[in-house]
Amino acid sequence: MKTLLVYYSYTGNTKIIADMIKEKVDCDVVELKPKTPFLEEDYQAIVDKYQSNESSKECVEIEDINIDLSDYEKVIIGTPVWWYTITPVLREFLKNNDLSQKQVYAFVTNAGWLGRTFKEIESYCDVKKELNVQFAEDYREHKCLTSENEINKFIDLIKE
Repeated sequence: MKTLLVYYSYTGNTKIIADMIKEKVDCDVVELKPKTPFLEEDYQAIVDKYQSNESSKECVEIEDINIDLSDYEKVIIGTPVWWYTITPVLREFLKNNDLSQKQVYAFVTNAGWLGRTFKEIESYCDVKKELNVQFAEDYREHKCLTSENEINKFIDLIKE
């Protein structure tokens, strides 16, 4: 059973969790990237920009992933939480890729403001298991507050 890990990471925190998963799960990995990189160097400025457009469910064009999704039975998706929901980068991936026949596992990273993130992911696909990973409020610390044990339980479910 082939597994694909697809994630977007702006500050590096989501990549930390993606790397933990990749270390323990035999999977191919795709890091989503916007076609036009976000120019704002200030994390809060970029998040605020998309917060004002959140009600329209704005997306951004992403680089081609060059993966045939039909080759995979399991798909793990990961994203940071921006203003209580998914990033425009992951939204673009989910809008343009049918995951209805896949076993989907989702993880999100945030500083404690989960909001409707999983509800939006579930509006695009059925999620078998989800994991909320909390980091310290200062994203530059890269300090994970969710226990490694809880993350490993999620990873173990993927491997089943």
